Amino acid sequence: MTDAAIKNCCLRRRKYAFSSGVRGFLSLFIMLYGCTATGFNAETITWKTYNNSRYGFEFLYPSNWTSLAAPENNDGIAFVSPHNNSVIIRGWASHQIPEFTITDREVKINPNFQTTQGISGVLVVEVNQQVSSMTLTLTQGQVQYYWQGRSKGQEFPDYYHLFYYIAQQYRIPKY
Repeated sequence: MTDAAIKNCCLRRRKYAFSSGVRGFLSLFIMLYGCTATGFNAETITWKTYNNSRYGFEFLYPSNWTSLAAPENNDGIAFVSPHNNSVIIRGWASHQIPEFTITDREVKINPNFQTTQGISGVLVVEVNQQVSSMTLTLTQGQVQYYWQGRSKGQEFPDYYHLFYYIAQQYRIPKY
């Protein structure tokens, strides 16, 4: 290999490492900013409650948000912000297929979140430059319940507290 080829290869590695570091820093910054940003007050929002007749779950949503067309199977719904149609909250549920359920031999994800109802689940926050999301998954019996808030990546800190609050209020039927 020539000296020029080696220098070119090293330069490409540095550029890749730098861009990877910048993306990682940006993701971390957005998450931390979202955790500390102020300005969200649940008491200043007028709320409605969506109740799912098929699976029995419910969640709050701002009363001025518009619902998208519900699927024919009635497994959930999505609502869109009136100020920004790229900001969406949705809730849905599905029955697990028994042969595909997690067995004791497989890795299980430990709950890291608890709703105000006292139900433990998994809350995953994905930060990306294009689209960021917060997804809650709760499992009860053979049913998996989901809630998700999603926005453009750069706007996610503006909605983080709203999404977190709604996820906390998500309710499922108790058996």
